[in-house]
Amino acid sequence: MAEVSHVYPYACEEAKRLDQLTQWRESHKENITCKNAIKEAICRDFDGMHLDTGCAEKIIGDYGFKRVNWVLVNTVQQKEWDGRFSHDNKDWAKRTYIPPDEDNFTGYSRNLDFVVDSHPAVLDGFINQYRRVYEALKLFEHSHCEPDSENMNYEDRVLVLSTDSIKESGWSQQNQLWLAIGGFGCSPNSIGRAVFATCLSDGREARWNRLDFIGTLQETFLPDWAREKLAELQKQSARDSPHFGGMEIK
Repeated sequence: MAEVSHVYPYACEEAKRLDQLTQWRESHKENITCKNAIKEAICRDFDGMHLDTGCAEKIIGDYGFKRVNWVLVNTVQQKEWDGRFSHDNKDWAKRTYIPPDEDNFTGYSRNLDFVVDSHPAVLDGFINQYRRVYEALKLFEHSHCEPDSENMNYEDRVLVLSTDSIKESGWSQQNQLWLAIGGFGCSPNSIGRAVFATCLSDGREARWNRLDFIGTLQETFLPDWAREKLAELQKQSARDSPHFGGMEIK
């Protein structure tokens, strides 16, 4: 996947307040371009009966998961009344917050600028394709973490790095799992933010901020490859620390 531009998450008025109007304009323009690309792809890949199975994947490759998600979610939210979108896709769209973006003088919603106006039934199939491609990545999310992660001491625990902290081209389980080895940010009550951690897939070490992580992975979701690497790291640490604060591999 090619590197993609940043999706700006705030409305125009908020961007003005933050002195980030340029970022808003660039992202809004890219949202519109992505919308048009989705429409053109559907026109090209729909034969009147079936949508080509690789249609959504091509668009994701050009615009990235976040941008395509933003445009599709916005479209379904703006057309929530349309019964040709499945209940499942409507529920999916509700999970992402897209701020209202109305012009204070005219009342016009700028979010209408990037609503895909393809036939809803066909677009619903495109959304299904997008979701399948995303789900195939099997990325870790909040549901895979300990419920009280925000109150935990992270040291010696396996943490889940947020996809917001990873370039989309590097989205994978392998790049999400890190073993915290120290730093003031490991403590939930510290004013320090730094968390020093080791990547379980390749052993590289890096400094992150506590908020870069979703939370502590529940042991039941630890993949076999990560379990093996964790056991190796635990053995290496045993000489220095007789007790490992996180998962214990036997």
